[in-house]
Amino acid sequence: MKRYYYIAEKLDDLTHAQNELQRQGVTTPQIHVLSWDDAEVERRELHQVEAVLKKDVVRATQKGAVVGAVVAMVVLLGAYLSGAASGAAGWTPFVFLAIVALGFCTWEGGLLGIQQPHHQFRRFLRDLNQGKHVFFVDLYPWQEAIMRRVVADHPNLRPAGNDESTPEWVVQFQNRWRSFVEVMP
Repeated sequence: MKRYYYIAEKLDDLTHAQNELQRQGVTTPQIHVLSWDDAEVERRELHQVEAVLKKDVVRATQKGAVVGAVVAMVVLLGAYLSGAASGAAGWTPFVFLAIVALGFCTWEGGLLGIQQPHHQFRRFLRDLNQGKHVFFVDLYPWQEAIMRRVVADHPNLRPAGNDESTPEWVVQFQNRWRSFVEVMP
């Protein structure tokens, strides 16, 4: 799958484009609208980007966990090399300190990430701050022709590049979950 980005000034264009894509088999989990006007996006029933995903929380938390793992290993290695773990207390305080260091670094990474825009969306900050909206679609190779036809019918959608998409298994899971929720009472 590949992600295609488009910029639009009006949400009407995105509403029509989303509806056409859905009529032609592109599912809702594949379509997203990134905008600072969340209330209007929701009112128009566009598939908006979740607030937490607008920030770089996940990526920064992962980086924090890596740093925490390194710190934890340094604590354990230091205890081993210094011989401090062979004392009366043993390994318990050092293992506990390593776990605390891992948890703290992971948590701190998440806190830093919540203050930053998502790394894939940083290039659109100027457009978003000007009141424009970012429309992006994760497409299978066989759906790219559908997208080209829809974009041709909507000249107000300005292409803004492409990127890696959400993993295919995530999109499939979201589609199955939506089907399950629709079937259940």
